[in-house]
Amino acid sequence: MEKSAVHPYIPIAIGVISVSLSAIFVKMANADAGVIAFYRMLFSVLIMAPFFFYKYTGEIKRLSCRDWIFSSIAGIFLAFHFILWFESLNYTSVASSTVLVTLQPLFAFVGTYYFFKERLSIKTILSGLIAIAGSVLISWGDFKISGSALYGDMLALIACALVTAYLLFGQDVRQRLSLVTYTFVVYGVTTVTLFFYVLFKGESFGPYPAMDWLWFLLLALIPNLLGHTLFNWSLKYVSTNVISIAILFEPVGATILAFYIFNEYLIPSQIIGGIIVIIGILLFVLDDKWIKKLFRQKSLDL
Repeated sequence: MEKSAVHPYIPIAIGVISVSLSAIFVKMANADAGVIAFYRMLFSVLIMAPFFFYKYTGEIKRLSCRDWIFSSIAGIFLAFHFILWFESLNYTSVASSTVLVTLQPLFAFVGTYYFFKERLSIKTILSGLIAIAGSVLISWGDFKISGSALYGDMLALIACALVTAYLLFGQDVRQRLSLVTYTFVVYGVTTVTLFFYVLFKGESFGPYPAMDWLWFLLLALIPNLLGHTLFNWSLKYVSTNVISIAILFEPVGATILAFYIFNEYLIPSQIIGGIIVIIGILLFVLDDKWIKKLFRQKSLDL
């Protein structure tokens, strides 16, 4: 790994805070889930457009039919991920929703097993079972609160599966396209999909109060373009595992912000369930060498 003039943990920390703000901005906006998602992606595309058209248009000509199909499917999945996740925040707490959405690595290992024939280790299966147990505990606690909270949890889980599908379809295309071109194409498809969704649902494109437009723009600038860009920048200096572990703290940041902004309090089952989910995903992303080294050290201590 190269060394950076700025310690990479600093932009990673800023990135985590940035993506943690996503759920907060969604709850602050007084618009339907589809509309919020549409303007988030539209503003992202408009901001990216000058950079794309200045340098990357030549790559479009090299896209095969397969690339277009896979990119389009990825964009559609991303669109419905945003719709369902944003909708879940109308029914369940920020804490429950963001914890369940971070189950993404577990859906990913199932997808890579079926589509790319990647073998599943005992560690992977164990981490999956631990995280699923935590999510069940969160959902059980929300069920005791209200049926609508449980419904919100289910929406968040489906949203998590959809964003994983988006990544799986994009995995192949990214081998041949730059990050800017791939992101611009997928975000464009997502924006068009959301436009027709809002039109079909009869939701209003506007007018909205000035503060709502501010939340739409901030969703594009901070979680989309700042948070994920900082993560991608950091990959040049640190391992992917470091980024994966850092993103696990998104629910922590979102929960703390929700406590101060919306006065959302946690019940014991949410706290315990969230900790179990994070333990399960941490086990999944930890390198096998780290685990072997840990157990070897313990045996030496004994």
